[in-house]
Amino acid sequence: MTTDPFAGFKAQQREMWGTFAPTATFTTQPAARLIAFAAIQPNEDVLDVGTGTGVAAITAARTGARVAAVDLTPALLEHARENGRVAGVDVEWKEGDAEQIPFPDGAFDVVVSQFAHMFAPRPDVVVREMRRVLKPGGRLAFSTWPPDDFVGRLFAFVGRNLPPPPPGAAPPPQWGDRRIVAERLAPHFETPVFGDGTMEVPALSPAHYRLFLEHSVGPITKIVALAESEPERLATLRAELDGLIAEYFADNTVRQRFLMTRASSR
Repeated sequence: MTTDPFAGFKAQQREMWGTFAPTATFTTQPAARLIAFAAIQPNEDVLDVGTGTGVAAITAARTGARVAAVDLTPALLEHARENGRVAGVDVEWKEGDAEQIPFPDGAFDVVVSQFAHMFAPRPDVVVREMRRVLKPGGRLAFSTWPPDDFVGRLFAFVGRNLPPPPPGAAPPPQWGDRRIVAERLAPHFETPVFGDGTMEVPALSPAHYRLFLEHSVGPITKIVALAESEPERLATLRAELDGLIAEYFADNTVRQRFLMTRASSR
């Protein structure tokens, strides 16, 4: 029997994010930004934590790095393996938990995570694990969503409309706050360097993008499913989402800022 107090929560996440694959198209450019920001070099050993459909891992592998990748959700790893096959790169794919990374101490020159490690419920645990698998002086680089921009506000919408996580689980948008990030990394890493980027998602209208979210982003799918028996509430929720999306919609594009962080291990 597992001793992880968040085992049930993680099992829910594993199931919830199984529909995420269609979003990979829109995270490929941010992945290129992250891999460049991480300054990955040929022949470095790289681990992608929370690889999803493998976009960051495959981007790193195409630079000539030796890459391994881990994710909690088997359905997404199947997409990752296929993406790797199409790209013609060799990545070691493993199912695993960001709080219990299935690799030995000091195995990697670089650890990256694109919009992923932030879902681990305990920041101190995931930071310690990412540091554990890094070589001394190795680099950590990740992308996260600022709490005051579209995706951060979308998380707040989710928080208002789904049952709360177990006590002690940190909200993912906190990883988009530079001050909090610096505090969390401080015990194991040097002072971080930050960068900014923007993800652009084409959409015909805010309602079109909302429908895309309903079918591909697990928490939104769950909110809609829970409200289906209450048509008025469902209409209200959809109107709120459409209004939020409209604030970031122009020229048939939804624009979402993201934060990049890089730090060297102590």
